[in-house]
Amino acid sequence: MALDQAAIKALQAVSTATLTTVLLKKGLRNVWMRGTKPLKPGQPRIVGPAFTLRFVPAREDLATPASWASPISTRAAIEAMPEGCVAVVDAMGVTDAGIFGDILCARMAKRNVAALVTDGVVRDVAGVLDSGLDVWCNGISAPPSVAGLTFVAWQEPIGCGGVAVFPNDVVVCDQDGAVLIPAAYLDQILAEAPEQERMEAWIMDEVGRGVPLPGLYPMNEETKARYATSAKA
Repeated sequence: MALDQAAIKALQAVSTATLTTVLLKKGLRNVWMRGTKPLKPGQPRIVGPAFTLRFVPAREDLATPASWASPISTRAAIEAMPEGCVAVVDAMGVTDAGIFGDILCARMAKRNVAALVTDGVVRDVAGVLDSGLDVWCNGISAPPSVAGLTFVAWQEPIGCGGVAVFPNDVVVCDQDGAVLIPAAYLDQILAEAPEQERMEAWIMDEVGRGVPLPGLYPMNEETKARYATSAKA
């Protein structure tokens, strides 16, 4: 699924914190991928369809340097990634084997992949930072992926940070981490999340003016009427 530019622009204006609130109101609680921290401060908010990759525990006959040349490899998966996707990698939370390093991240950047999101870790961090690829991960480790993981598949359902991710679900990443929007909910979120963001910005302005929280957050009927009037203005 390719996201149109209007959808990307709309979601780039909505924080992951706001998205979790809007999704919670729809009964979706488990949407924030645990362990997906920005690799460097100041990374921009990224929006894109999920391109999934999956690792399983290392098995000695499969997790070898020779496996990197296999048709089923992270290298082959990267060549299948479409422009603008967010690569979401299930590394089972393993933190002592870096799933990607500088060369793979540089290739992803060259292919205009929007970001890498994983509950695992990366290696060759200086080169990854120089690659131009924005990364959300659970840290840094020197050993390669085969030290603890076996790569098995791409573009199938995975679990990343305890969240079920299907290919073409929508991922939004910012300084708070990575949040999943199920593809079937995208239109509803696009209709409601920007308004939630505007409302919370208005509430922040009211807090700045010294307005007490009771009746403001959450809004009572009087506050809703004041907000509606200001929105029209």
